[in-house]
Amino acid sequence: MMRRLLLAVVLLLMAAPAFAVNPDEVLTDPALEARARALSAELRCMVCQNQSIDDSNADLAKDLRLLVRERITDGDSDEAVLTYIVSRYGEFVLLKPRVSMKTVLLWGAPLLLLLAGGLSLLVFARKRVGKPTGSKLTADEQAKLSELLKK
Repeated sequence: MMRRLLLAVVLLLMAAPAFAVNPDEVLTDPALEARARALSAELRCMVCQNQSIDDSNADLAKDLRLLVRERITDGDSDEAVLTYIVSRYGEFVLLKPRVSMKTVLLWGAPLLLLLAGGLSLLVFARKRVGKPTGSKLTADEQAKLSELLKK
């Protein structure tokens, strides 16, 4: 009995994203609706942040879904819809950011820092290899060392 209850709860939780798009939002043309769902899957919910607006129940996500559908019914291309939404909400709204100078710097900075750190460690280590460590022995220490080595 407990297993069945647990299975039912898991199935209900797995189906939760399916209820995000309300029936009143769905377009009558299946081709336009498919485009809208594909675009909605690419846009981040600004409230949930790790969900697409297609999966989110937040009010802002609903507004964005309606905006996407409105732009599609007005005849905008997919790229025009994304460009319009990015111009209003910023690049962060995209779940898969576009490749630009900013994103190259963002993703390349850790690699550059790692290379710079490795290079500086290499230079530091090479400078220390040829240098003697410690100080010279005093005359008394040198005499004790010579005496110990003779034995």
